[in-house]
Amino acid sequence: MAQEKLTRDERLGRELWKENFKQAIHVILTHRMRSGLLILGVVIGVMTVLGMVTVLSGLGKRVEQDIMSSNRPFLHIARYDPMEGDRDFAALMRRKKLTAEDAKAIKEQCRAIERVDFEVSPGEGMRVLRHKGRRTGLLQVIGTSENFPYIFSLQMDEGHFLTEGDVERRKRVVVLGFGPAKDLFPNMDPIGKWIRIGNYEYEVIGTMLSRRSFIGSMSDNFAVIPHTTFAKDHSNEYDDFEIVATVKPEYTLEEGMDEITALMRARRKVEPAAENDFYVSSSEAFREMITNITKYIGLVLVVISSIGLMVGGIGVMNIMLISVTERTREVGVRMALGATRHDILQQFLIEAATLTGAGGVLGIVCGLLAAKGVTHLIRFPYSLPVIWIVIAFAFSAGIGIVFGMYPANRAAKMDPIVALRSE
Repeated sequence: MAQEKLTRDERLGRELWKENFKQAIHVILTHRMRSGLLILGVVIGVMTVLGMVTVLSGLGKRVEQDIMSSNRPFLHIARYDPMEGDRDFAALMRRKKLTAEDAKAIKEQCRAIERVDFEVSPGEGMRVLRHKGRRTGLLQVIGTSENFPYIFSLQMDEGHFLTEGDVERRKRVVVLGFGPAKDLFPNMDPIGKWIRIGNYEYEVIGTMLSRRSFIGSMSDNFAVIPHTTFAKDHSNEYDDFEIVATVKPEYTLEEGMDEITALMRARRKVEPAAENDFYVSSSEAFREMITNITKYIGLVLVVISSIGLMVGGIGVMNIMLISVTERTREVGVRMALGATRHDILQQFLIEAATLTGAGGVLGIVCGLLAAKGVTHLIRFPYSLPVIWIVIAFAFSAGIGIVFGMYPANRAAKMDPIVALRSE
């Protein structure tokens, strides 16, 4: 008997929900202008939040693609942690520099390591490249090995990259990034031409495809020469040296990192209890750091953009207060016919949630379309976690419930006799 009664109560509860929802739709259609403006406010709020989340998510992926351009994980060895802000930079710069012999030892003695690239970053800063009457803007000329494009997944446009022979023989050859190739050779084949870098002439053996980075042409403005040639022609006491290595598929980054750390401690004669005078990091750690940065920036911006939804919530409260005042007699009639305070409360909360929920659905559709257009325009990956669609709808409906609570509670507490006397 109790089970039958419970089933009957549940059935009556469902019918009441349906009736309240139909009543909410009727009120929206009856007061189109008022309801439409309220829904529009919610649409704008939800659209802004979703658009912001999508663009930020795309930004995170784009930064990852551009800065972490390699398609394969790698290990980075330097004198210090480039991401550590609070440090004694002068003391770090007094550390022993890495050498090409260190890179060779890592390649030959670390079983987990697949390829190694030795890189020289110029201490004198940017340079200008010249060819006859043409010149580039300031750009970076770096010294690398033949493994540089493989490790960082860079694509050739014309010609070829440095070879092992170029590095061993310290040849004066250069591979141009997309920017300087376009500046110096706009309407001609650059391969085989000679350009001047500082006091020396270099033969162009290849050019790189554009990386189409979110930072624009800056990511294409570079030139590469053999690190041995760099040491011969442009060596400077302020130059810095780095080693980048990829790990064989059968090994993990941690195993490669442990092998390199042990080898470098031995080569640099670091005492057993002393800290490393070098730093080994992985591309995955850097990727995680970038993800965390964009995540927290995104959280702040989403909170700020959510203010629009809060303004919409205030509008809900205002509209619902007006609605309660206009329908005082209706509330009295329902109470006289047996409706409880809970029933009245439920009626107005469902009406408020329906208003903001409808705005949430429209806002999600508009937000997805707007985000699609914006990401396409600024060439960001289109990325929106599905959970944010659920959050957007739940938040929009929740705004209606939270800000509709006071008007609904005010209606539920009416004296039915006073309400019936209302005109």
